Amino acid sequence: MNILILGSGAREHALASRLSREAGVARLVCAPGNAGMAALAPIADVSLSDPEAVLALADREGTTLTIVGPELPLSVGVVDRFVEAGRPILGPSRAAARIETSKAWAKQFMARHRVPTARFVVADTAEVAFEVLNAERLGWPLVIKADGLAAGKGVVLVNTAGEAMAIIDEMLTGSRFGEAGRRIVLEECLKGPEVSFFVLSDGRRAMSIGSAQDHKRAFDGDRGPNTGGMGAFAPSPLLTPELEAQVLKDVVHPVLTGMRDEGHPYRGFLYCGLMLTAQGPMVIEFNARLGDPEAQVLLPLIDEPLLPLLDQAAAGTLPDRPARLSHQPRVGVVIASGGYPDHFATGKPIAGLAEAAALEGVEVYHAGTTLGSDGVVVSSGGRVLTVVGRGDDYKAAIERAYAGVDKIRFDGAFCRGDIGKKALR
Repeated sequence: MNILILGSGAREHALASRLSREAGVARLVCAPGNAGMAALAPIADVSLSDPEAVLALADREGTTLTIVGPELPLSVGVVDRFVEAGRPILGPSRAAARIETSKAWAKQFMARHRVPTARFVVADTAEVAFEVLNAERLGWPLVIKADGLAAGKGVVLVNTAGEAMAIIDEMLTGSRFGEAGRRIVLEECLKGPEVSFFVLSDGRRAMSIGSAQDHKRAFDGDRGPNTGGMGAFAPSPLLTPELEAQVLKDVVHPVLTGMRDEGHPYRGFLYCGLMLTAQGPMVIEFNARLGDPEAQVLLPLIDEPLLPLLDQAAAGTLPDRPARLSHQPRVGVVIASGGYPDHFATGKPIAGLAEAAALEGVEVYHAGTTLGSDGVVVSSGGRVLTVVGRGDDYKAAIERAYAGVDKIRFDGAFCRGDIGKKALR
């Protein structure tokens, strides 16, 4: 098969790395890709926000399956255009992807289909939001979410009415998250540990592909600002087989049934962000794709050929069973540019990549990288690399991941030093 992977992050590098080693792949193309993906496959320069341009690329390359990595092409209808043209693609339609691209729509969808989630109010105006605050309808602390896409940073936890009013004003006026925040969701704050659960769906069946826990805060001990993710480990020891069965029954299957009933069957990866509360698992959010950095630790866990599963999901013929998974946990540590997630410099030469990748049980996935004019890999984003360690237990996986991190150097680089420690507890 000729495969086209859309995206340029570490999630897509992990996909490319996996598929480049599978026998069924005749040709692999990545668009727009990064320096790590360029070492595996040809790179095509295309705007993922332009469905016609992406379809034209697939036509030129003779692609037999396109795999959508990030949320942007989903939000602008790339999948819909491919389906209209009769070209195979894996990813949910624009309507189905609203489960991620609109927090308000997702909450209302969950309410319609009795998916367990926090109590909420959708607000388009400050008056509605302030009425909720004044009546203390959702309690304290309170979660405020931007409705639209905000690069994983559109969620704010507030403890007082004063804090809440300031955040609401910043969001609704567009000064904090632009258009993404001009509609907001106010939610009660759920209590409990967080875990992420992932399935691959063909529109009717759901194949579980594992669980993970990520680390959103920038600094050790879950301190500092929210980021797109500073690391992850998989599987999560919190999600027992009994809890997984409950999540499939109470969350995943109602979502897939609801999507079909509303006329937009869900095909592709579904990320279920869960809070394990005293009342049972409850949904914090959905993503209409694999997470990042979760993909970097999840994909290596799948202990069977990946391409047939992706092809079957796109074709609607996915087998009704869980994926076969490795028993060796993975721990992924993100190396970021100094100042991330706020202001950071790019163009920094990166040393030690080959040395890190040569270590036993270590894989290095590129995110914000590009090739400089002299052929040297340089940083080009906030999250630059994910270093993944494999081991017979979490301790060994952590040690290998950080051994890889220690080999890599660039000006301003930083990472958290406690990724995976929650698994040890």
